[in-house]
Amino acid sequence: MLSCLRYRALSPARHILCRFASDAPASKPAPRPFIPTVFELDGHRYTPDSNFNLSPAVTRLFNRKLLTEQGNPLKLIRDRIVEHMHANHRARGNRSPRFTVCENLPRVVSLFDNFDSLLTPADHVSRRPSDTYYVNKDYCLRAHTSAHQYSLLKQGFDAFLVFGDVYRRDEIDRTHFPCFHQVEGVQIYSSEDLFGVQQPGAEISVFDTSDRTALKQAGHTQDTVTVLTLRLKSTLEDLCRALFGSNIEMRWVDAYFPFTHPSFELEVFYDGQWLECLGCGIMEQELLRNAGAGDKVGWAFGLGLERLAMVLYGIPDIRLFWSKDSGFLSQFKGLQPGDDYKYKPISAHPQLYMDVSFFLPEGTTPDNMRANAMDLIRTVGGDLVEQVDLKDDFFHKKKNRHSQCYRIVYRSNEKALTKEEVNAIHGEIADLFVANHGCVIR
Repeated sequence: MLSCLRYRALSPARHILCRFASDAPASKPAPRPFIPTVFELDGHRYTPDSNFNLSPAVTRLFNRKLLTEQGNPLKLIRDRIVEHMHANHRARGNRSPRFTVCENLPRVVSLFDNFDSLLTPADHVSRRPSDTYYVNKDYCLRAHTSAHQYSLLKQGFDAFLVFGDVYRRDEIDRTHFPCFHQVEGVQIYSSEDLFGVQQPGAEISVFDTSDRTALKQAGHTQDTVTVLTLRLKSTLEDLCRALFGSNIEMRWVDAYFPFTHPSFELEVFYDGQWLECLGCGIMEQELLRNAGAGDKVGWAFGLGLERLAMVLYGIPDIRLFWSKDSGFLSQFKGLQPGDDYKYKPISAHPQLYMDVSFFLPEGTTPDNMRANAMDLIRTVGGDLVEQVDLKDDFFHKKKNRHSQCYRIVYRSNEKALTKEEVNAIHGEIADLFVANHGCVIR
């Protein structure tokens, strides 16, 4: 079975959330989160602890495999990238594709793989439980496909593409969803791979004893950085031309990532504006040494598939990728990866919005409540919730309590919602802020 959740004292409720008396005194501490006794995913079993913060809003997404789903534009983007990379990057003698495609890798990864192997600082914001879904103190849902970089290098892969769904606790709007999809690309080179066969006495050095600067890592020669950067940028510029057209205008922007230096972002001028397309850079040598490939150098890039598909196909809302509506899926059925197509809207239904305001329970930080609020609202409202904005966030001095107000925008892609339907959903959301988090509705 792909995924399985077993809950302690699971009571019959419409949603898998622990319910408590809604009129509990405000002075009582907030109830503990509902933690399963066993968590299974992708054939692996884990024992959750107090760090567990997965909600039904995210666990119910596990069984959809959008990258293999016929008629889904994400599969078209995936196939388009693979076809280009296989056709244009071949092993010596043109016998086989240079890049190995890695898919269906476990979505639960160790904290070492998700953070430490990529040199993510101990105090980095991405480690917070308000940003990452934790299974226990040692494991989390992968927050990026880079989480497999270390293990693949350790296994001896020199060039690979990793496709997969990744998970982050995030905002609710038309461009954010708790699950999205990425491709990670990596290529590493030996001295001969980088500079070719050299004559004795005239070798070009890959490494030296130089210090780190704003333009290069310690121990990398300038020749190494120059050739790696040229190969990296050439590879990604060719990929962007394959995606956006041969005449697309591009520009490189300096960036920062913990696991590459120097780092860059590639922007394309598309539909009248500059759009960030991908992030990349020269891999930190420490990362390669830790993975047993310290005698080689390399580059890596990461690309968000939803962002790309929304631009190329004119898709206005990230929720549509998860739609089962035939009016959406039928538009992409039968298309080839290289076909140009623009999505035709299937919903012109009006928005309905309502606010929910409350005092936070003692001991809960505003950031953690914001992350919990997004998960709770998604769990109850599902794809009927189009956007959530934190409208008000302040400390009430007289009451000595922190207050928040969220505006929830409801809209369906399939039908016009009635006020009665929205009132029922909104009422349940408010009830569960009280029951599950000990909030006091204002």
